[in-house]
Amino acid sequence: MPDDTPERPSPRRAPLALLVAVTMTGTVALHIFVPALAVAAAELHADAAGIQATITVYLVGLAGGQLLYGPLSDRYGRRPVLIAGLGLYLAGLLLAIPAPNLGVLLVARAMQSLGACSCLVIGRAMVRDVSTREDAASKLAILVTAMTLTPALAPAIGGVVSQAFGWRAVFVLLAGVVAVLGALVVLTLPETNRHKVALPGFGAVLAAYLRIVRVPTSRAYLVAGGCAGTSLYAFLAVAPFLLVNRLGRSPQEVGFDCLLVVFGMVAGAVLASRIARRVSILWAARSGNVVCIASALALLAVDRSGMLSVVSLIVPLFAYAVGVGLLSPNAVAGLMNVDPHAAGSASSLYGFTQMTFGAVFTVAATAWPATSATPVAVTLLGAGLVAALALRRG
Repeated sequence: MPDDTPERPSPRRAPLALLVAVTMTGTVALHIFVPALAVAAAELHADAAGIQATITVYLVGLAGGQLLYGPLSDRYGRRPVLIAGLGLYLAGLLLAIPAPNLGVLLVARAMQSLGACSCLVIGRAMVRDVSTREDAASKLAILVTAMTLTPALAPAIGGVVSQAFGWRAVFVLLAGVVAVLGALVVLTLPETNRHKVALPGFGAVLAAYLRIVRVPTSRAYLVAGGCAGTSLYAFLAVAPFLLVNRLGRSPQEVGFDCLLVVFGMVAGAVLASRIARRVSILWAARSGNVVCIASALALLAVDRSGMLSVVSLIVPLFAYAVGVGLLSPNAVAGLMNVDPHAAGSASSLYGFTQMTFGAVFTVAATAWPATSATPVAVTLLGAGLVAALALRRG
């Protein structure tokens, strides 16, 4: 049930910068290893499908694990559950460093993802814990801004490290980062959950999710945020083939093009932060979605008219990303404002929804030959229309 009682942020200060760093770390291991896949496959005598399974395993663990951490943090507190998750994350990284074969590496990747998703869920929940209704959207926009840099910067870092020191050095670097982050959490991060909720057993955990889903407003923000948050995965999956084969770009230029699109999300999140205190969460979310729909239509029109170029591809996608950056933090804030006492469960459900929708959008876009931008445009347009319907009904 929605909670309309006055609320105050947690009286114990939780450094926003540390919470942002915690949340960003959740997806770093997904992206930083991508440039090292071919080298790792050669050393481990694995084929392409086998080494690509290290990405699939991570995504599956990241999606499913998020359903567990929220309820656990609602029951036992954010801090101890986050520390346990970081410990599992670190253990997975340490196991990957000397991995003698693909099987061990897959186990290590599963451990990494199951530990890392605690960062995503609990980082968002802790930001909500220390925020009032009025500034939740603003702080979550900062969080989204920082997180959008991860898929852009992590592969570049991973490529430099693996080329200079080998693919195992990627996990050495990340293990050092997680170890330092874990120490900072232990030493400086207070407990922010002041209203622990008893959730004994699987049935109660499922009931907590059902309580969230039964509220129309929650459903609206879940679907809209899920559609926006990972819909650009459709472009990122197709981009190397479309830009290189159709538009003649080099692999280095593809990375730059993707970076431009990602910065559109940063711009949208900054805009969301700036207007958070001036407009309602719903108005901001709907405005961002309108930008998404208009941009997807523009991309579709350009491609169908035969006028596709690097500029005419990137400009609509950049605008779409701005809309995503505006919609996503407001969807998160709107969802968590429904029942602040269950912010952990809401964060888990939101993360699971995002990853699930992202997988669907990626499959939809890659099911067609990457010879035009139409598959991406139709996928993004579909995501925008579903989000619009959800926000209207909510």
